[in-house]
Amino acid sequence: MSFSFRSASLARVGLAAGLVALSSLPLAAQEAAAPAAQPAAPAAAPVDPNTIVATVNGQDVTEADISLAESDLGAQFGRLPPEQRRAAALSSIIEIRLMAAQAVEKGLDKDADFQRRMAFLDQRALHGELVEKEVAGKVTDDEIRARYDKEIAAQKPVNEVHARHILVKTKEEADALIKKLDGGEDFQKLANENTTDPSGKTSGGDLGFFGPGQMVPEFEKAALALEVGAYSKEPVQTQFGWHIIKVEDKRSQQPPAFDAVKEEVKSLVIREKYIDLVKQIRAAGKVEVTDPELKKAIDAIDASK
Repeated sequence: MSFSFRSASLARVGLAAGLVALSSLPLAAQEAAAPAAQPAAPAAAPVDPNTIVATVNGQDVTEADISLAESDLGAQFGRLPPEQRRAAALSSIIEIRLMAAQAVEKGLDKDADFQRRMAFLDQRALHGELVEKEVAGKVTDDEIRARYDKEIAAQKPVNEVHARHILVKTKEEADALIKKLDGGEDFQKLANENTTDPSGKTSGGDLGFFGPGQMVPEFEKAALALEVGAYSKEPVQTQFGWHIIKVEDKRSQQPPAFDAVKEEVKSLVIREKYIDLVKQIRAAGKVEVTDPELKKAIDAIDASK
């Protein structure tokens, strides 16, 4: 198992805490990068969404229907090669339409529970359409950049260190290595020869730069306390063993580049605009919660937004 004593819950570089609370409206998409050695694929010719590709019981199935199915059922098609997704989407449309028609023949569309569910799905779809058209669709690059600048300006300066370490199993081993360092032996050479950290055996124990919260507490405290060029005169114990730490450099932590977090910031802007829209609509609406306990819970939720 590979060795790592970095705190797994924290990214190396992040924005202020506001960028973390993005659980609502996860609209940012990830783009797949093509291998550098491969030439870019030619752009696909535009497809007329009204082009008919099939009929089911006399009803047309168009390119627009396939695109909608691919989007709505995307999770089911995720493992399929791109060239198979259109066929899978059309197959799903055929099954859905045929079985829906049979459900109507059996009168299932008249069932009260079904009608209640359909009403909810219709309202949820309209809710999504309003958010897409009136919130997400109106966010501008200037707004995203301004929100990014605001987050960066609000960050407190954070120092980070570039350190190396030698990890051994016992304090006695660590003490012996510190004596060798005191005698003038090279830290990187000793790390390559003695560390039990697999990633450090060929890098001289190099850990790169890290800041507060990215290492286990004992290691972090010792590393941040050392001056540049100094190594720990006493071994540092953590759950992984005994460390000898050397600090190579210190600097102020650099903020993430705008392009690297643009989609994350966009999601934050969308979330804030969504909450504002909800407040406006709810203030104008007529809502009465008759259950006292539910009303208390709803009021608490509203107050937390």
